[in-house]
Amino acid sequence: MSTQQQADEIGPGVLSRFTAGVYRFLVLGVFLAVAGVPTLLLWALLAPDPGNVVWFVAALLPVAPALSAALYAQRAWAEEPDLSPAKPLFRGLKMNLRDTLAWWVPVLVLASVLSVNVLFAGQVAGGGMLRPVCIVLLVMLAVWAGHLLVVSSFFSFRFRDVLRVAAAEFFLSWKSSLGLLSLLIVAAAAVVVSSEGLLLVLGWAFAALLWLVVRPVVADITKRFTAHD
Repeated sequence: MSTQQQADEIGPGVLSRFTAGVYRFLVLGVFLAVAGVPTLLLWALLAPDPGNVVWFVAALLPVAPALSAALYAQRAWAEEPDLSPAKPLFRGLKMNLRDTLAWWVPVLVLASVLSVNVLFAGQVAGGGMLRPVCIVLLVMLAVWAGHLLVVSSFFSFRFRDVLRVAAAEFFLSWKSSLGLLSLLIVAAAAVVVSSEGLLLVLGWAFAALLWLVVRPVVADITKRFTAHD
């Protein structure tokens, strides 16, 4: 189906486009909520004990693949404005699952180690100096993971190049890095002030803001690291 036919399927009117937009994000919200249920259930079963920090981090395993699919779909919706918003979501999930998990699993392992160091730093000599260093490394790791998410969602680089490009964009796209950090702070604050369930309900809004933040990163990677005829 051509782009013109897809646009005709939605209709040229403002109301038609608004309704289609609401429908897309409704589908996105349901998709992210379902993807986040395993994480939420595991968190609910775990006691809020520092000893369980590794399991709390491990429960985040479904998060990156779901967000990768959400980013992929949002760009596809702009390019393919039809009335089947779920198709790009599942296509993005299928296409990017392996590449996303290739870096997401090591990131979670490293995040677990750093989290343990933060929580139990007081039990070792020099822990007072170790804790702030690990906190800074955790923040940097989270922002880097955001750039890794962008690279693996939209580009087909070798694994080592995915790591390098994401590291370069950490600094080159510093405004987006600050945006990613802001989103992480807002998400953490929502969990602390309210509950994890709020993130599940507002996952579509987080994904929409994430796409706005990382669009310049996609453009910069395309310009700097892809071949042009």
